[in-house]
Amino acid sequence: MKQDMIVILDLGSTENTTVARQIRDMGVYSEIHPHDITPEELKSLENVKGIILNGGENRVVDGAAVDVDPALYQCGYPMIAIDHPTARCERTLDTLPGTEALREFVFDVCQAQANWNMKNFIEDQVELIRRQVGDRKVLLALSGGVDSSVVAAMLIRAVGRQLVCVHVNHGLMRKNESESVIQVFRDQLHANLIYVDATERFLGKLENVADPEQKRKIIGGEFIRVFEEEARKLEGIDFLGQGTIYPDIIESGTKTAKMVKSHHNVGGLPEDLKFELVEPLKQLFKDEVRACGVELGLPASMVYRQPFPGPGLGVRCLGAITRDRLEAVRESDAILREEFEKAGLNKKVWQYFTVVPDFKSVGVKNNARCFDYMVIIRAINTVDAMSATVERVDWDVLQKITDRILKEVEHVNRVCFDMSPKPPATIEFE
Repeated sequence: MKQDMIVILDLGSTENTTVARQIRDMGVYSEIHPHDITPEELKSLENVKGIILNGGENRVVDGAAVDVDPALYQCGYPMIAIDHPTARCERTLDTLPGTEALREFVFDVCQAQANWNMKNFIEDQVELIRRQVGDRKVLLALSGGVDSSVVAAMLIRAVGRQLVCVHVNHGLMRKNESESVIQVFRDQLHANLIYVDATERFLGKLENVADPEQKRKIIGGEFIRVFEEEARKLEGIDFLGQGTIYPDIIESGTKTAKMVKSHHNVGGLPEDLKFELVEPLKQLFKDEVRACGVELGLPASMVYRQPFPGPGLGVRCLGAITRDRLEAVRESDAILREEFEKAGLNKKVWQYFTVVPDFKSVGVKNNARCFDYMVIIRAINTVDAMSATVERVDWDVLQKITDRILKEVEHVNRVCFDMSPKPPATIEFE
C-alpha cells in the first residue's frame, strides 16, 4: 500500500528532523528535501499530499536568503510555512500550537491518511528492491550491527539467495565481534556469508593518519575496494546493499546546514564505484530501523544490539591509530559491556562505549611513576541519534568498571566519564 507523504523543504531550519518525526508519529510518512527541488523532481515523488516550507537560522547562505522555485506554488499542493511566512502561503504555523497546527494541516488541509507503518513500509521496499534488482545479485556488507542486519533481512525477503553477504574484519571490531557474526548469520540464519580478514590491510592504510574525516574516508573507501575484489570472484554482482539511515544523510550535510561528520556509507564512497546502491533504510530514523527489524522477524538480541559505527574502533582510538591503544579500547569496551549487562544497564542505556585519546598522563603503578593512556567512558540515551542525554550511572557500578579497567587493561592509568550531551557534543568523539 503506497503511503501518503508530506514533503518538508529545508529552508535553513535546524528543526527539520523534529517536524519530520512529529508527522511520522501521526502515522503519516514525511521526507526532508532541499529547498531547490524542481517541480519535476517534486512531481516524481509518489503520493505527495502537502508541502511544508521549513525556514530557520540557516536560511541565509552566501549572503542571500534561500527560497524555493516559484513554480512550486503552481504545482497544486497545499503549502504551509514555518518561521518564515510568505504572502503566497495562505497559512502559517506562527499563530497556532505546533503539534495541533501540524495535525490540522496534515489531516484537514492535505487530507492525508495515517497509513505510515512498518508493514506497509516493508511491502513498499520489497517491491522497490525487486524492481531495482531483477534477477541479478546484491553484495552486502554485513557487520552484524542493527542497520546491516535489518538490510540483510529485508534483502533476503525481497531477493532471497540473490543476496551475497560479506563480513570484513578490518581489525577495528569489538572483542569477539567477528566470531559472533559468523556464528549468528552463517550457523543460525544460514546466510550466504563470505568472511574476509583484512586486519593488516586496513591498519596499514591507517598508519599515522590522525584526522577523523580522513580515517572515515580511508575505512569507507577500503571497504568498497574489498567488496569490489570479492565481487570479481563472483558472477552477476551488480548491486551493493548498504545500511544508510536518515541521520547518516542529514548529518553528512544539507544545502543549508553544515556537515557534522561524513559517514562511511555517505561521504566515503570512491568515485569509480562499480556497483549500483540498494539502500532500503535510507529514510528511517534509528528507532524506526529497530521497529523494521522486529516486523521482519529478527531476534530481539540482534535488533536491540549496541550501536556500532561503520569505522568501528577506528573512531574510538582517537587520533592516529596505534595497536596498543586499539587493544586498550577493545579490552576496556568489553569490560564496560560486561559490567553494564550485570547491572541491567544494557537494556536501559541506548549506547555505551569507551575511547582512548592519543595522549598520556602521569600516574603511579607498582609503586613507580608511569606515563600511560586514559580511558573515557561514554553512556548516552537517545531516540533518533539526532540528540542525546547522558545516563546517570550508579557510582558503585562506575567504581567497579574503573577498578577492572585499571587492573586488567595494559597501558592505562586513568578512567574518566563523559558528561556531555548532544548537542553540543556528538555521540562519537570522531
